[in-house]
Amino acid sequence: MNYNPEFHHRQSVQLKDYDYSQQGIYFVTICTQNRQSLFGEIEDGQMLLNSAGLMIQVQWSELYQRFPRIEIGTYIIMPNHLHGLIIISDEIRRGEPCVRPETDNISLPPLGKFIQAFKSLTTNGYILGVKQQGWKEFPDKLWQRNYYEHIVRDEKDLQRIEEYILNNPAKWEEDEENPG
Repeated sequence: MNYNPEFHHRQSVQLKDYDYSQQGIYFVTICTQNRQSLFGEIEDGQMLLNSAGLMIQVQWSELYQRFPRIEIGTYIIMPNHLHGLIIISDEIRRGEPCVRPETDNISLPPLGKFIQAFKSLTTNGYILGVKQQGWKEFPDKLWQRNYYEHIVRDEKDLQRIEEYILNNPAKWEEDEENPG
């Protein structure tokens, strides 16, 4: 398919001139390419992760080790997407295991670098699972090119988002990400 700027142009959902490396809580949604359900299924309002979903869960929950100022908040892995809270702090965690050496003058990684690392690690892990464990193949890319993000503005916003994340499996039938 040839590039068509009318069709292929993507609008950024990020706020213009906002520094996405600054301290804050960010709500993100990352979807699989073509909304393909690869990570498990919803049964009786509960998400049941398959082995691919468990790999996604491990990568998501351990990625903070690569980023000394990031913490993982509430999250849920769904059949074809992930909702999660990422907390960026001004402080560097001390005494945490780190995949690579760190120094006090490391620049804070922007939100996009965290998502990029997650997508890369999970794509490689998923390809290995296809080859070694017979996981369902995916066309071209595992993840969609972009992701949704929302800056959590206050405690009320945070509570609303956490409730949304935790209740997502129970509302799967009405979810716009549900391909069924």
